[in-house]
Amino acid sequence: MRQTGVWNASHGAEAFGLKNLGGVNWNLPVATLVERAVRRGEASLSASGALTAETGVHTGRSPKDKFVVRDETTEDKVWWESNAPMTPEHFETLFQDFLAHAEGRELFAQDLYGGADPEHRVKARVFTEYAWHSMFIRTMLIRPERSELESFVPELTILDFPSFQASPERHGVRSGTVIAVDFARGIVLIGGTSYAGEMKKSVFTFLNYVLPQKGLMPMHCSANVGPTGDSAVFFGLSGTGKTTLSADPDCTLIGDDEHGWGENGIFNFEGGCYAKTIKLSAEQEPEIYAAAHRFGAILENVPLDPNTREPDFDDVSKTENTRVAYPLDFIPNASKTSRAGHPKNIVMLTCDAFGVLPPIARLTPAQAMYHFLSGYTAKVAGTEKGVTEPQATFSTCFGAPFMPLNAAVYGELLKQKIAENDVTCWLVNTGWTGGGFGVGKRMSLKDTRAMLHAALGGALKDAPMRVDQNFGLEVPEQIEGVDAALLTPRDTWADKRAYDVAAGRLRAMFQRNFRTHADHVDEDVRAAGPQEFRQAAE
Repeated sequence: MRQTGVWNASHGAEAFGLKNLGGVNWNLPVATLVERAVRRGEASLSASGALTAETGVHTGRSPKDKFVVRDETTEDKVWWESNAPMTPEHFETLFQDFLAHAEGRELFAQDLYGGADPEHRVKARVFTEYAWHSMFIRTMLIRPERSELESFVPELTILDFPSFQASPERHGVRSGTVIAVDFARGIVLIGGTSYAGEMKKSVFTFLNYVLPQKGLMPMHCSANVGPTGDSAVFFGLSGTGKTTLSADPDCTLIGDDEHGWGENGIFNFEGGCYAKTIKLSAEQEPEIYAAAHRFGAILENVPLDPNTREPDFDDVSKTENTRVAYPLDFIPNASKTSRAGHPKNIVMLTCDAFGVLPPIARLTPAQAMYHFLSGYTAKVAGTEKGVTEPQATFSTCFGAPFMPLNAAVYGELLKQKIAENDVTCWLVNTGWTGGGFGVGKRMSLKDTRAMLHAALGGALKDAPMRVDQNFGLEVPEQIEGVDAALLTPRDTWADKRAYDVAAGRLRAMFQRNFRTHADHVDEDVRAAGPQEFRQAAE
């Protein structure tokens, strides 16, 4: 078997059961992977040198095709209401079929770390059949020093074979697409999808399983450090602004998506960023725009102009979920350690397409727990097939698809961390104002940044606050540089009655959703959500 690169020869592909391979390319650098991907017809280059790849029918994750092995080690730990089970027998059949599928194929392998804290990171080995997938995961995780590769022994191994098609009858799955996780053996099998994000989220899922059992808090959040040295974390679902708001030119970026919170503070799980590029512009997001135009970046499902080969970030013909992956150091002010002290502020981001939540509000600890467990945002028309009007989305802990343990485990960890470190919590709406989607307008990035700078910089610590009549949240009466009318959502609506109706609908959605958590939280948390409607004054 032909093997190239640097690897631990005493613990190679054979140690995992892979045999009769056409070859293994170990830990190849970016330039080599770009050459291989282009030569093999997997990808092409943009005018600026970014690698451009398409993912076919899957332009996002396939959460309904994700399974967790249900055995004696996971039976009483995994949150089965949110995780589809797979029998050990089905997984073993699937695993053997993956190994057989690999025979005769040339694979790419990367040995990487998930986690910037050496005490709590996981050693991950990822085998892919695409060169560009190998480049993607090398970009997204943390790259060991070359000297560490010769003794690298993985704790987690991922097989990523898009050409493999699962069988519902044989493997106990739903379709030809499968993401199967065996926590006890440290194995993830990904087949039937070319969407590269499945690999990074599989590492996140594994860390979400092992870290809480060590007393650490895994978080679906971005993080940065402000000018005064205080760190902040930004929880939020896709499209709420985690990447954009953490890549603030006035702050040091820790990471844009996944972090841990341990005894020494926070640390990034990753070594790269995976940003949405829809409507990306140099004016609005200069750091991300510049990163997307560099050699070493990967554009995913971004159409290129056939003549100039310039990326068209406004073109949604392939998907709304166009992406760019790039190393953290493509951001000029990125942290070199990917670590920081305990955060002083937690920001929970929501994109409220109904246009009724205030643009910023301070949360009590009980309200913070309520909104963390709710994990609210809203999909807008056109983002998914069949979505013709705003739809509320509640994803527990702002990342339910990646949370294998019960939500109460993560909620209790967050509660402890907030109390131990005297953290101030904020709810920030990056969605609509002056009306819902189609009537109002999106919050401007300029205004959102001004509000965040005031909150995180301490300007709102003793500022006058009013209590929002619909959601019980403390809202600043004024913020320097922000139109005061923006801070009272009802005042921005031309039709005040329409606002009252929309606010009532959203309150009811919150209340219905939280019933699943009500028996697992204290009374103060149950009471922290939106209460009975009180008519606002005309």
